[in-house]
Amino acid sequence: MPAVSPEACAASIGFFDGVHAGHRFLIEQVRETAKTQGLRSAVITFPVHPRKVMNSYYKPDLLTTYEEKINLLAQTGIDYCFVLDFTSQISHLSAFEFMQTVLKDQFNARSLVIGHDHRFGYNRSESFDNYHHFGKVLGMNIIRAHACSLHEEVISSSVIRRLLLEGEVKKAADYLGYTYCLNGIVTGGYKVGRSIGYPTANLHMEDPEKLIPTDGVYAVWVEVENEKHAGMLNIGYRPTFNGQDRSIEVHIFNFSKDIYHTPLRLHFVEFVRSEMRFNNKQELVEQLDKDADTVQSILKIKK
Repeated sequence: MPAVSPEACAASIGFFDGVHAGHRFLIEQVRETAKTQGLRSAVITFPVHPRKVMNSYYKPDLLTTYEEKINLLAQTGIDYCFVLDFTSQISHLSAFEFMQTVLKDQFNARSLVIGHDHRFGYNRSESFDNYHHFGKVLGMNIIRAHACSLHEEVISSSVIRRLLLEGEVKKAADYLGYTYCLNGIVTGGYKVGRSIGYPTANLHMEDPEKLIPTDGVYAVWVEVENEKHAGMLNIGYRPTFNGQDRSIEVHIFNFSKDIYHTPLRLHFVEFVRSEMRFNNKQELVEQLDKDADTVQSILKIKK
């Protein structure tokens, strides 16, 4: 998607974390508006969460890395994706100033499709009615987008984060429109799994700001070296072995390659159980055998 548009456009603006089903519903409304009005379609987003610009200690718990977000936006069929560096100076613009100097003058937006609950401008103090009035002054058509709901709940990034933190990865996938993923590099682990028949690859997160779902055991697909394999994932502190650090470890079924220092991508399919403490290794192995049966059944692979 080009970095600069010489043409007038219908646009929407937001952080678009996750580029979930709600975002894609909004973008489809932008595309329809552009088509009706003979304009190009565009989204305007930010490389860094605006709240982090204002507070360097803020941890956004991202659903997508910047690269993942841009790739997902590219798949929506939108004509242009503008990436705006959100600065302290921009944060102090009123909604009218932002609409005039950024949306109209910089990006040539003739129509603005606003998410049903989206606010912008200094302190986010103005309402849709204000935006509509400012649009009339600036010659910009302002449209309030329809919300997208599923399971009688409006889809939003915050709702999806809550679901992931509750282990509801299957429901989160419905809201996202794809399975939630984590990327990382395989590093040396504790090597306990190898001694009990379940060797694991220990994942070092690619982006420390990306949200890690709640602790527990999951059925996952593991993407490594351009191939997908069935996997049983554990997130947690290894309480049976008095672990102190949170780890992300995946056992890949029917796999024996040395993949240390290799990029790996996890696709979350279903939550199996919460993390548990066992009295000894034997109890742990018995539970892992049960978990393996469950995971293989979920993924529909041969045991």
